[in-house]
Amino acid sequence: MKKALIFGITGQDGSYLAEMLLEKGYEVTGVTRRVSVNTTERISHILHKINIVEGDITDGFNVMRIIEDFKPDEVYSLAAQSHVGTSFSQPNLTWDVTAGGVLNILEAIRHSDRCFDMRFYQASTSELFGKNYDETENGEKFQNEKTQFMPQSPYAVAKMAAHNMVRIYREGYGMHASSGILFNHESERRGEDFVTRKITKWIGGFIGFKEALRREYNLKIFKTEFSEDKIVFKCGVTNQVLSSYPKLRLGNLDASRDWGHAKDYVRAMWMMLQRTDPDDYVIATGEAHTIREFLDAAFCKIDILDWSHCVVIDPEFYRPAEVEYLRGDRTKATDILGWEPEISFKELAFRMVDHDVKTQRLQRSNLQKISTNSSKTRQVHMSDVQEKGKESLAQCPPYNEVEFG
Repeated sequence: MKKALIFGITGQDGSYLAEMLLEKGYEVTGVTRRVSVNTTERISHILHKINIVEGDITDGFNVMRIIEDFKPDEVYSLAAQSHVGTSFSQPNLTWDVTAGGVLNILEAIRHSDRCFDMRFYQASTSELFGKNYDETENGEKFQNEKTQFMPQSPYAVAKMAAHNMVRIYREGYGMHASSGILFNHESERRGEDFVTRKITKWIGGFIGFKEALRREYNLKIFKTEFSEDKIVFKCGVTNQVLSSYPKLRLGNLDASRDWGHAKDYVRAMWMMLQRTDPDDYVIATGEAHTIREFLDAAFCKIDILDWSHCVVIDPEFYRPAEVEYLRGDRTKATDILGWEPEISFKELAFRMVDHDVKTQRLQRSNLQKISTNSSKTRQVHMSDVQEKGKESLAQCPPYNEVEFG
C-alpha cells in the first residue's frame, strides 16, 4: 500500500486529494496546525479513514520528524497563506509559510535516508505570471510553462521563491520534485473570502433570507426596492416595509481568470507524481472568464438575469497591484500527463450555488426589521427584471425549488 503525506489536508485541495487517494488505496496522513477551533470540516466525512498529525511547516525540525515517522512515498505540499489580499496586510507571515515552509519540506526530504524513494509535489500558482502573458499569432493571450514570471503580490513572490526552490532541488539533488502551476480552481469547499465563494454564499444567504421572510409573514408576493447598499422588501399588498438584506460588495469585476474545479486539479497533482521524470506543468482549462461572467452564471442559476441591483462596487476590495488577465495553456499537461478538465465553468458555478443554497436552507435567516421611515429608494420589481430576460432565461436550467416574488 502506498503512503501519502499531505501538508494542508484541511483545505479545499487537500480534502479532495485525500478523497481521491483513499479511492486509489493509499494510506493517507494529513498534517494540520494546532488551533483552538475545529478546522476539519472539509474532511470530517473521511476522518475515520486517515491519519491526522499536528505539525507546522514553519518548524523545520517538526517537518523532518513527521517525514521520518510516517515514511511516505508521496509528499504533497498544499499548505500556504493563499489569499492574495491578505498577503498585502501580512507579508511576513505569507513568506514564512508559503516560501519558508516549502523549503523546510524539501530539506527534510533531502536529508532523509529515503530521499530518492519519495516523490514531492508543490502547489504553484498562476499568480506567478502577474501581468505577463504571451500571444498567439491571432493575438490571443495565454500563459504556459515558458511565460516569464512577474508576480504582483507578496503571495505570488513567496510562491515564486518556492517554485524556483523546487526546480533547484530537482536539478541540484536529483529529487523527484514537481510543481503544478495551477490556475484558479474553485469548488463548493472554497474558502469564503475568495470572490467566487463570496458570490455564491451571498446568493445562498439571499435565498434563505427570502424564504424565511415568506414564512415569517406568510406572503407569496414581495415588492423589492434597492437602496444604495440594501435590498428592501415590502408587502405586495400594503406596501409595508418588512425587512432588508445587505447587497453583495465586490471589487474589480473586469479581471479575467481561468477557473476550473478543484476536483479536476487534484487529479493532475497525482498524475505528475506517477511520471518517471519530474517536471513542472500548467494546469488550466484554457478559458478566461471575468468576474462579471461568473456573476452571470451564478445568478442565472436562481433565475436572476440582472444582478446589477444586488451588487455594490467597493474600492476596499481592489488590490494594490491587480492581475488583469490569466488564461492557461495546458498543452503540456494534456500531451504528457493525459490530463483534461471534466467540469465546465458553468457547471462549476451551478454546483457552488446549489451547495450554498442548500446549506443556507438549513439555517433560518435572522430577520432584521427596519423602520418605516427609511430613506427613499428606487422601486424595482423582481418580476420586471425577469420579464426583461425571458428569452435568455430559457437557456438557464430551472431552479424549481425557489419561488420568487
